[in-house]
This record gives sequence, structure tokens and C-alpha cells, in this order.
Amino acid sequence: MRRFRGLKQLVHDAVDITTDMVEDANESVAAKVMAVLEKIEPIAEPARVVNEVRRFSARVVYESIHGVNDIVSGLGDLGLDAIPTDPASIPTIVPMRSDCTNQPPWLEDAAIGALNGVVGDYLHEKGNALDLGMHFRLGDRYVAPQDIEAPRIALFVHGVSTTEWGWCMNAEAYHGDAAVNFGTLLERDRGYTPVFLRYNSGRHISHNGRQLADLLDALPCEELVLIGHSMGGLVARSACYYGEKEHRRWPGVLTHVFCLGSPHLGAPLEKAGNVITSVLGLVDVPGTQIPARIINARSAGIKDLRFGYLIDEDWEGRAADALLENNRQDLPLLDGVTYAFIAATLTENPDHPVGQLLGDLIVRTKSASGPTTVEESFDVHTDRVSGMLHHEIQNHPDVYERMLGVFSTKP
Repeated sequence: MRRFRGLKQLVHDAVDITTDMVEDANESVAAKVMAVLEKIEPIAEPARVVNEVRRFSARVVYESIHGVNDIVSGLGDLGLDAIPTDPASIPTIVPMRSDCTNQPPWLEDAAIGALNGVVGDYLHEKGNALDLGMHFRLGDRYVAPQDIEAPRIALFVHGVSTTEWGWCMNAEAYHGDAAVNFGTLLERDRGYTPVFLRYNSGRHISHNGRQLADLLDALPCEELVLIGHSMGGLVARSACYYGEKEHRRWPGVLTHVFCLGSPHLGAPLEKAGNVITSVLGLVDVPGTQIPARIINARSAGIKDLRFGYLIDEDWEGRAADALLENNRQDLPLLDGVTYAFIAATLTENPDHPVGQLLGDLIVRTKSASGPTTVEESFDVHTDRVSGMLHHEIQNHPDVYERMLGVFSTKP
């Protein structure tokens, strides 16, 4: 029921936002026409009168749309309040198996994960029930960190526009078992208890990083490993920064940080989106302004991927849509922690020019290979895997073998 309420709220919000965009576009066109007519003295004054009448009439129409939308929204809330809650209607937790795809619970979960990635900051700001929040998953239940009784934990942090299920990608094809993922493998081979993070990937990476740092401090473990895919690697690094800055307990038990296909130097698709909206915004006509506003409505989390922002200072007080303006600060790694940055290329030959140019099709090799400034004293492993796309890194046997190799270098 909460998700129905969230969806209803989002639909009504969309009506309000669309109405405002149409009004702005019409006013922009009218202003251009008036700018011409006001220079023609004989018709300047009549044109002003007509324009004022038009503005008044249009305002009445737009306010009526907003008013009706509010009434319908209120009636919808009353209708939902009258519906008794059926325990059977509570969303089912999606099994961590690759063979549950295209089933209703999986489709719903995938859609909500994607929605959070695109407009998750808006959902959070509005208190929308579709906001994923941040939760730890142990087995088939979501638990408070203090309730996880395991001495050695591997925490998996998913990427943008997905949920923790992403770690199960192609399990049956890769491992011959739909229930196998890096978590189950590390539990078998290294004795780690796998815990999966579920979070709203549309929020600023620094907001998620700070919240994760808080939650990890309540985790009563003796050894911790962080494994992040794509944005998840950046969230993990952000959490490390805030964990150390705020003198948390858990960085003292952190042994490894794995970043799999993470855009430490930024993602080309987000940079392209920034360029496209900037170009569209230069042309002051509805046909370009409205698409620019729609594209620019993408979440803060996605915009952070443009240059790999990890902390508040990277984006606070900055114009989020400034053309290719990089304000990223290079952060130091945590002393005593082993870092592994694993990049992928879509070509079988990792040195092929196409592979070097496109990387895994989402993140380029150089960006996934870690931050630009790393002191030699840190234990850092940079590795490349070939012949796979960005989403395949999450559960590919070749990636797991590289991870095991990193573990073997340090007891």
C-alpha cells in the first residue's frame, strides 16, 4: 500500500511539474512576441492590453489544473485510507537468485530501483514512499546493523538505478547455479558473512556515504570488507572518508575495499548529458528548453557521476549543471586498508583501442582504475578484465578470481 501511495504522489507531482513547464514555455513565447510588438508604436499599447488579458486567463487555467490535481490527490488518499491493509499485498522480498527475473516481485523491485536512480533525490525530499532509503540485507530479510551477529562481514554496495539483486546477475550462466554470487562465494572460500546494502542511488553520493558510515558504526564485527559496483564503489569510498573524519570505530576493522567498474574520474555518459542539456539551454525556444529541463531533472546522484564526486564540498555551492565544471577533490585512501580497483573492457583484448576508448561501455578503463593520486605506500591493486560489459562485472567468475588474488596477498 505504501508503494501505491508513493506512485500516486509521484503521478500528481508530475502533473504539477508538467503544468509549470507548459506555462513557462508559453510565457517565453509570448515574451518574444511582445518584445517585437512593443517596438511598433501604433499597436504597442493594444498589444500590452491583450497580453495582460491573456496572462490573466492563462493563470486562471493553470491554477485550475493545479487545484483539480490537488483535489484528486486528496480524494485518492481518502480512497486508499478506506482500503483495509491485506498482509498478502506487502511487497515480497526478491530472492537473491538469477532465475527470478520477469516475475512480478522482481519487475517491481527493478522498476523502483531504476526510479530511485533517476529521481531518487526528489523522492527523498518529498518523503515519497517509493524512496528506497538505506537498509542492510542478510539472507532474505532486511535487518538493523546491530542485529547482524557475524565476526567477519563482506558488505556489497550496488550501483546506480538498481538494487541489491544486481549482484545475482547471470548467476546460472556464470556459475551453473542461480543462487551463486560473490557473497556466497566469499562465504564459501573466505568465511565472510555476506551482507547486501540497499539504498537510494539518486541521492548525492556524499549523503549516502555519510549515512553508510553511520550505519557501519553500529555493525558489531571484527573484520569488514567493502565491495562496490559502479556507483557503489564511490559510495564505499565516501563512507571511508566520513568514517575516518568522524572517528568512527569501523575503519579500524576495515581490511579491504573493492571498486568494480567504478567511475573514479567520472562517467562519459553523464558528461555527455551535461553537454547536451547545456547546448539545448542556449536556444531559448520551448522545443529546446523543455527537453533541457526534463533531462536536467535527473538525480543528484547521477550528476555526481560526471566527475566522481564523493564529498559535500565537491558540489555544495556549485552550479550542478555548469558545463563540464570539475570540482572533485582527490581524497586520500585509508592507511592500513587494501584497495582493489578492477576495470573492464568490452573487447577480449584489453589493449585494443576500442576497449581503451569505451571501457566496459559505461565506464572507461582509466576512470575505473582508481583515483589519480595514490601514494606508493598504500596497498593498492589495479587490475583489468576483458570481454565483458559494465553490468556483467557484478558476478563474473573472472572478476571473482581477481578478487581472490587480492585476498591472497594479505592474510
